[in-house]
Order: sequence, then C-alpha cells, then structure tokens
Amino acid sequence: MKPCILFVCGRNKWRGPTAERLYRNDNRIEVRSAGTSNKSRHQLSRADIEWADLILVMERKYGFWIRLQFRDLILPPIQSLDIPDEYQFMDEELTELIQSSVEYHIRQLIRIEVRRLDESTRSKSDASA
Repeated sequence: MKPCILFVCGRNKWRGPTAERLYRNDNRIEVRSAGTSNKSRHQLSRADIEWADLILVMERKYGFWIRLQFRDLILPPIQSLDIPDEYQFMDEELTELIQSSVEYHIRQLIRIEVRRLDESTRSKSDASA
C-alpha cells in the first residue's frame, strides 16, 4: 500500500492543487489536497485526515488550525513546507519550491513503509516457525 500525503493550504486554490497535480501520477505515493477555509474548493474533512499518513501544510498556521479543529482525532504527522501564498496555480517557482520540499518527506515515508513491511514479514515468518 502506498503512503498517502495530504497537501493543505488556505482555500485549496493554488498551492495545494499544484502539489496534488505534481504528484498525482507518482507511483510512490497517493495524494490529495484540501483547504482550511469554508470557501475552499475542497474543504479539509475528518475523512481526509484519517486517510493521510502525512499532512504537508503550506504554512505553519494551517498546522495549528488542524490541531485545534481536529483535536479529537489521532493526527498523522504534520509538517510545514513554509511556502507563502504568493503564487498562481502551477507557477514555475511554486513547482520548484514544492518539489524541493516534498521529496525529502516522500523518502522518509517510503523508509517508514519499508520498515513496517519488513517487520510484518518477520513477525509472520516467526509465527510460522
């Protein structure tokens, strides 16, 4: 099963959808994007959070907002990409910022998933021995 990354920005208009577009055909991960505003194209929901293995917020304030609004949930890790709301959808500089920030997190998620699979395989072989 591929790790799931949720990209979160304010209105899910430029930054989050750009990140989703950049990674939607990446075979390493599954991606979605959402916004915190009630004016978002897709407003962040409980189902989005429960789906995610990692939430990447465009600015720290969205991480604080998520922790406050969904404090009753066990949240996946939330990391900030620190990308300000200064770009249009698929802006060249925005795509470069997203890719340079996100690749590290993808590698980390894949390492965790590989360890999880190794442990699962070992425990199954130990049980059958």
